[in-house]
Amino acid sequence: MSQQMLILIGPSGVGKSTFVERTLADYKHFVDTITYTSRPMRKGESEGNPYHFVAPERFEELISEDFFVEWAQVHGRYYGTPHHQILDIWKNGKIVLMDVDVQGAKTFKAKFPQALTLFILPPSLEALRQRVISREGIAPADIEVRMESAQKELAQARDFDLRLINDDFTKAYAEYRKLIEDHLKIK
Repeated sequence: MSQQMLILIGPSGVGKSTFVERTLADYKHFVDTITYTSRPMRKGESEGNPYHFVAPERFEELISEDFFVEWAQVHGRYYGTPHHQILDIWKNGKIVLMDVDVQGAKTFKAKFPQALTLFILPPSLEALRQRVISREGIAPADIEVRMESAQKELAQARDFDLRLINDDFTKAYAEYRKLIEDHLKIK
């Protein structure tokens, strides 16, 4: 199981966080990384859940210190994964689990070719729009930005190892379990 990695990719609102939560609850093999971000904390979030929140200036300092294995600017905010988290997870014999954007996934795949990448697709752009609208704390102007990003990301879905449509979560999760168990040789 050494140095395995499962990367979930997909546009904002497609359900990546729900897949991560269920995976962590159902499998002892996985450990989620906690991404650093410069975006403001939303209602219901706290430091370390689901991100480490830092000021943009501090994030830029961390970049210059080579703190991150991968970082990107998404929707005008910084996001990055620190080197030490991945190494610590592997040192403990676990599988790294993360959800990142398309750019981040490509960076990880280039650095860690053994990583399994799984792109989660919405049933339609309209269904995705409704999911994004229903989220708390997202300004109307951000919805259009996210939808433009989503179209660009969806166009790259075939660049990744596996694809899965999240229409009905129960069915999609059952298919997801089979995919990851077969490809990562776990139960």
